[in-house]
Order: sequence, then C-alpha cells, then structure tokens
Amino acid sequence: MAAPTGQKSEADRKHPVDEILPPFKMFTSGLQHVAAMYAGVVAPPMIVGPACGLSPTETAFLVGASLFTAGLATLLQTLGFWKVGAKLPFVNGVSFAGVTPIIAIAKEHSPHDALPVIFGAVIVAGVLGFLLAPYFSKLVRFFPPVVTGTVITLIGVSLLPVAFNWSQGGNEQAANYGSLKNIGMAAVTFLIVLVLRRVLRGFLQQIAILLGLIVGTLIAIPVGITDFSVITKANLIGFPTPFHFGAPQFDVAAIVSMCIVMLVCMTESTADMLALGKIVDRPANERTIEGGLRADTLGSAISPLFNGFANSAFAQNIGLVAMTKVRSRFVVATSGGILVVLGLCPVAASVISLVPLPVLGGAGIVLFGSVAASGVQTLSTAAMEKGENSLIVAAALGVGLIPIAAPEFYHNFPKDMLVVLDSGISTGCLVAIVLNVAFNHFGRKNGDAEAAAPAPDPHALEDVPDIPQQPARGRLDDGETASSSAH
Repeated sequence: MAAPTGQKSEADRKHPVDEILPPFKMFTSGLQHVAAMYAGVVAPPMIVGPACGLSPTETAFLVGASLFTAGLATLLQTLGFWKVGAKLPFVNGVSFAGVTPIIAIAKEHSPHDALPVIFGAVIVAGVLGFLLAPYFSKLVRFFPPVVTGTVITLIGVSLLPVAFNWSQGGNEQAANYGSLKNIGMAAVTFLIVLVLRRVLRGFLQQIAILLGLIVGTLIAIPVGITDFSVITKANLIGFPTPFHFGAPQFDVAAIVSMCIVMLVCMTESTADMLALGKIVDRPANERTIEGGLRADTLGSAISPLFNGFANSAFAQNIGLVAMTKVRSRFVVATSGGILVVLGLCPVAASVISLVPLPVLGGAGIVLFGSVAASGVQTLSTAAMEKGENSLIVAAALGVGLIPIAAPEFYHNFPKDMLVVLDSGISTGCLVAIVLNVAFNHFGRKNGDAEAAAPAPDPHALEDVPDIPQQPARGRLDDGETASSSAH
C-alpha cells in the first residue's frame, strides 16, 4: 500500500545518524563537541613536549599538530571511504593510553631523536592495527549486554576523575589547585548546565553544554581565572610542517611498546563504538567496528606525518551525544573540520582554550556521568537475575575501578604492563569478556545453560528492520534478555 501523501516511507526515511542538519545548528553542535574534547586533545602534547625537551614554542607547535590530526581522524571516522570509518558520530583525538610509554621512550633517547623514534613506532603500530582490524572486529561476538553495560559504565566512571581534576584547576603543582575559587566556578558551571537543560527547549536545550561553557567563562573573567595571554602569543597561521622534528626512526623496543598501546586503543574503541551504537539506536555490528578500527589505525599511521600521535575515539563525546540527542554524524564531521581549522590557525585555537579548566570540569561532571548512566541502562537488559551475570559485573567493575580508586596500586609492576593495567576500561573489559565466556559457556553444561536462558519473545524483533542489527553469528546470546535484541 502506498504511503499517504506528504509522508515518507520507512525506506525513504533517513536514520538520525545520517541526517544533515541546518548549517547554524550543524556548526554550533559541532563546536560543542570541540569544546567538550579540546582539553583532552591538547593535554597529551603538552605533557609529551617538555618530556621530549621541547621549548614552549615547539610544544605549542605540537599542540597545533595534534588538533590538526585529530580533525583528520574524525573526518575519516564520520565520513569514511571504502571500508574505512564507522560512520557514527565519533570524535577522534590523541589517546592518553600512549602518554606513559611515549615518555618512557623519550627518556631512553636524546631530545634530538626522541620524537622521530616515537613517530616511527606510531607509524608501524598504526599500519599493524589497520591490518588486524578485520580480525579484531570479530571480538564483537564477545560483547553481549553484560559486557558492554559494564564497559560503558567504566568509561563514564573512569572519565569522572578527569572532570574532578579540571574542576580543581588541572595542574596539581599550581598554588591555586583545589582552591575554593576553582571548585566554586566548577560548581557554578555544573548548576548552570543543569538549569539550562531543565528550562530550555528544542535546539537551545541541545546546546546547553556549549551555552553553559560560554556563561561559565564570562563569569570566570571577573573571578580572575581566565587567561587571555594565550591569544596575544598565538600566531595567525601555522601549518604543521610534515616531519618537522625529523624523519621517523624505527626502534624495535619503541615499536613493541606502541603496538601494545595500539591494541589497548583498539579495545577501548571497540567498547566505545558499541556504547555509541546503542545510544544512537544503530547497534555497531562487526562491519561497523571493522571500519571504525580501520579509521582509528589509519588516522594513527598518518598522524606522525604531521607530527601527531596515535588517535582513538574520545569517550567524553559519547556523553554529549547521549545528553543532547543530536545523533548526526555530520555534526561530528563538522567538529572535525573545526579541529583542522584550529590546527591551521593557532589564534582560533587559543579562543577555544579561553574556557578555564574549572568551567570545563563542571560541565564534564554532567557529560561523563551521562556515559555511566547509559551503561547502567544497558545493564538493565543483561538478565542480572542470573547469578553469573551479577558476579561478572561485580568482578569487572571491581578490577576496573582499581586504577581510579588506587592509582599507585600497580606501581611495582613492570612498566610495559602498566599500559594495560593503568586503564580501568581495558582491564575491566578483559575481565568481563573472560568471565562471560567462562561462566556462560564453558562454566556449565549445555543443557543447564539452555534451561537458564530466557525464552525468546516472538514480538521482540517486529520493529527491528529500521535499525541495523548485529549479524547472528556476531553475538553471544548468553547474558541477554529477549528484549535486548530490540534495544
């Protein structure tokens, strides 16, 4: 039967992920994503620069390069080509997982050789990750709701300490770190965001985070925690010259270290894609994850050409998507374009950096808390009445929270192991996967497992065709409820 006049058929209706919004809405929503992740992009190069013996001017160049390469990686992820890109609203940026091993590599080499060795290792790790993506993506079958819900919750909880650190000022060595002024500004911004979300409607409600950051920054000016010196010192144009610090060098130890980092990044990106897929109602199947991992690793392999580091998906932006309900990947592609412009125009980048960290921290508490809330929502579909699933969640959360609750817990372990152990997301994810396989598959007889599994609901899949689903071979049904398929 033909669709009524003026109404689009189901086949013609675009999924919200593929919608192209009006230009102004596209720009402001994209700018909001940039504001949410800006500090996360610039922090690693600001840490790595001094560790490699760079001057403040060279470190600023490294920051611009990181913004530029993050923009390129985001465009690869959202727009994609061939089999590259998840085509989900993902923001990519410099991964924190690589900071510790990069500093360790820098200590083993002279300042002149440190960055070329690091860049050479990142190139090899990126190429290896690109080749492994089709095989690594098959791990999606080991991520039923009991696993994904735990990992999404850990992503949010793991990011909250970052927001708390920003709220105190961001620099533990500063005299005003944790001052009442800093924490007060974070609290004010936190309340502003909540009020704006409550009283505004429509598009203004969707950009409540951006409005909260603007209002918080304006309030911070008379308070005296807004630094305008970054604008006066910034150049108008600054292109990240290829191999500015020298041609890449290939050191075996450094390559092994960065390959481990790449595997960690791929694990976290897989969890992030599964989380975002649920939030935008387009579940990430094996093909989506393969394309997303290819974008991550290709972006990482290209980054050193422009003096950048390994890139991965930014979990904080998942919280922004969950809160604003703006699911268009073209919005995030716009943010990728903004990042490229910021990398080419240091003055423009310095305007974004005017947002004081305490203001960003107040908004970050809401953002990152939203990610954790999404994880709890996913766990509600994971048949928690089964004792094994409750135990899986308890063990994985417990192990995943160790680096957060006790940062020095693993201080006596080999440094190479810290790449994984210091990431609560990675350790919690691995524990959840192993225990799910052990308890729901090898830990019981097949008959017992089938008896314990909930009966399928014949009506659960009636409305699913509008939403791309994971292939049947790519899922583990143990630990899922009948309704989770249509989540």
